[in-house]
Amino acid sequence: MNEEIEFIVDSAKEQMQGTIDFLIKELRSIRAGKASPSMLANIMVDYYGSQTPLGQVANVNTPDARTISIQPWEKQMLTEIEKAIMKANIGFNPMNNGENIIINVPPLTEERRRGLAKQAKAEAEHAKVGIRNARKEANNEIKKLDISDDMKKNVETDIQQLTDTFVKKTDELFDLKEKEIMTV
Repeated sequence: MNEEIEFIVDSAKEQMQGTIDFLIKELRSIRAGKASPSMLANIMVDYYGSQTPLGQVANVNTPDARTISIQPWEKQMLTEIEKAIMKANIGFNPMNNGENIIINVPPLTEERRRGLAKQAKAEAEHAKVGIRNARKEANNEIKKLDISDDMKKNVETDIQQLTDTFVKKTDELFDLKEKEIMTV
């Protein structure tokens, strides 16, 4: 019987950690004022007929805080990469110099910063919903078990403590991101 309880708690913990990992990935893609290769992480390039992530057809780096440099492995990919960036509609204007593509990242306006902070807050709220759903599923599984009511209460308390820990982690991640976004 303890194995079942352990499995349910571990499963809930895994789901909650997966939610946190997804939140970290989502927050990374939200621009925070300085240039970062992760800003282009979701861009797909037409590479000989198949959609391929930009990072697999070019070297993407940041020579300084306001510039992203993209150097394709093959020169003929320059125009395809440029098209993909324009098509992604992320507010960047790529400049092709024949060797590589340079993107100047404009500084964020106060209004845009607030909008990005709001977007980060929404992502954090989605994560909290995911964490609470994992708690609910685990509690429902515990209720189905043929164990004493006291034992059920103890396990539900453990699951609630897990939930509180992961919600706190979500808040910490959001606070860090919000600070990063609002810092000029």
